[in-house]
Amino acid sequence: MVVVTWRGAGHVTACLDALAAQTRPHRTLVVDNASDDGTAALLEAHPSRLQVIRLPRNTGYAGALAVALKKVSTPLIAWLNDDAEPAPGWLATLEDTLGKAPLAAAATSLLVRPDGTTQSAGVRLTADGHGADLTEPAEEVFAFCGGAALLRTDALRSVHGVPAGFFCYYEDTDTAWRLRLAGWDVVAAPDARVRHAHGVSSKPGSPLFHRWNERNRLLMLLRCAPRGVAVNQLVRFAVLTAVLPLRGRPAAANFRFGLRCRVLAEVAARLPATLLARRKIGRGAALGRGAVWEAWAGL
Repeated sequence: MVVVTWRGAGHVTACLDALAAQTRPHRTLVVDNASDDGTAALLEAHPSRLQVIRLPRNTGYAGALAVALKKVSTPLIAWLNDDAEPAPGWLATLEDTLGKAPLAAAATSLLVRPDGTTQSAGVRLTADGHGADLTEPAEEVFAFCGGAALLRTDALRSVHGVPAGFFCYYEDTDTAWRLRLAGWDVVAAPDARVRHAHGVSSKPGSPLFHRWNERNRLLMLLRCAPRGVAVNQLVRFAVLTAVLPLRGRPAAANFRFGLRCRVLAEVAARLPATLLARRKIGRGAALGRGAVWEAWAGL
């Protein structure tokens, strides 16, 4: 069980209390991304037996998960946001779901907002390559929501782990892409219920949130998707960015000219490493990128 926290003093205790109430035995590893709000003291004082890694700087959710993967020796690894409170049978349901699906490398939970509405019942792949949360339980899902999921540790390592450089967002959909390319399935466990505050640290809708989302979607496609799809989406993003000044002031943060220019600059700076990763992913693939895209995109 891996919990990543950053400035989680206001909510991490509730998360850890919910983990302590799980019906299935487990070990909890908390990765603290250099919190400076008293989180470290709360982790030390918590009555459950926690293993804590305190990082010297904030590496984001993806970076912290990559650090944790190096320390985990169990056959299964759970990812859990620090603002999530799983029901007592959550872990048992996920483990049982994976146990019944030997070809699946990951199981996704049902994440519910505090008002009772569904945040995610899994992730679908849109026709333009976005990872979009399903808000109704589905028999099949393309990817898991990284806020609360269970993965086979060896399968995760075999597809080169977590993309630490993503910092935050799309590390889950990118991981699911690579698992599917390697021939693994992803399954949904709708009875594995989690109450999720969602975005307490990252503030969905903020410019920073959109910067990470837009950048990491493009990087994910360049790493995993068919070449034509990746190039098409990158060109479309660049062309739309170029014409934005002619359209006046945009209402949404993700259509701000400066933000999108920064996304393109960051993608360009990461392009050599991304293309190397693409080749590495391709060498280990059991399925073609086109086959995965045709099976899942736009469904």
